[in-house]
Amino acid sequence: MKAAAVPVGGGELAALVWEASGEATHAARDALPVLGVHGITANAAAFGRLAAELGGRRLLIAPDLRGRAGSAGLPGPFGLARHVGDLIAVLDHLDIDRAILVGHSMGAFVGCLTAARHPERVGGVVLVDGGLALPMPADTDIDAMLGPAMARLGMTFADLDTYRAFWQAHPAFEDRWNEYSEAYIRRDLTGQPPALRSACNETAIRADGADVLGDPDTLGAVHRMPRPARLLWASRGLMDESPGLYTPERLAELNVPLPARELADENHYSVLFSSAVREIVAEIDAVAEQSVHA
Repeated sequence: MKAAAVPVGGGELAALVWEASGEATHAARDALPVLGVHGITANAAAFGRLAAELGGRRLLIAPDLRGRAGSAGLPGPFGLARHVGDLIAVLDHLDIDRAILVGHSMGAFVGCLTAARHPERVGGVVLVDGGLALPMPADTDIDAMLGPAMARLGMTFADLDTYRAFWQAHPAFEDRWNEYSEAYIRRDLTGQPPALRSACNETAIRADGADVLGDPDTLGAVHRMPRPARLLWASRGLMDESPGLYTPERLAELNVPLPARELADENHYSVLFSSAVREIVAEIDAVAEQSVHA
């Protein structure tokens, strides 16, 4: 893994890059790369386990989206359309013609919007527990939807141990902690003890959340999908509750014409940190194969 800095409007977007390597170097070099797009208060390290499961078969790039972690200092305007522009800048900077987009949660909405606006740059999209309109009442705000993940933005923490304890007490992470979730929270921290805090820019989070909850262009992007796409949905939600964000009934109601599979016994967060990531790898390969024959 290496760090990269991508010139974008207002400065540089931070990214992590896992190179294609290993015995199948030639095949990996020729395979469509993967661009990981994280969730609303997450960061690039959310894709560490995906990189491990890919095993160097494909190049994987994961940026810290504008307003998060290493990209926290980038200015607005914020919103999902700005992320689309930043993702295209990443592909341009790395001289990548097309990539498979893997979007988790809010990142799935960004992936759909990118494919709808720039189909020539997208080989396919894997949606991971996101990308389709959420079953939320019209008056739901981002604080109510995200709970502790949003509340932490206004908190300070005495040290890394205190921050780790905060996340380990979260129902979605309880009894599921591993090296990948550890790397994820470490990348989120900024400041100095005893006043460590999340690096997320709250203004950016709220602007992005407004798009996910109510922007017609964002919510309609999955219905305009011009590239192969697949959905993996978790049976449990953001607080490890059941049901999760999506159910078979909800998917039928949305009437989105793309293959969808349930990740049983996984929650909204664990899908990126558990062995369920192998299912994401399988879907990456499936949409890549579809792209070749499209």
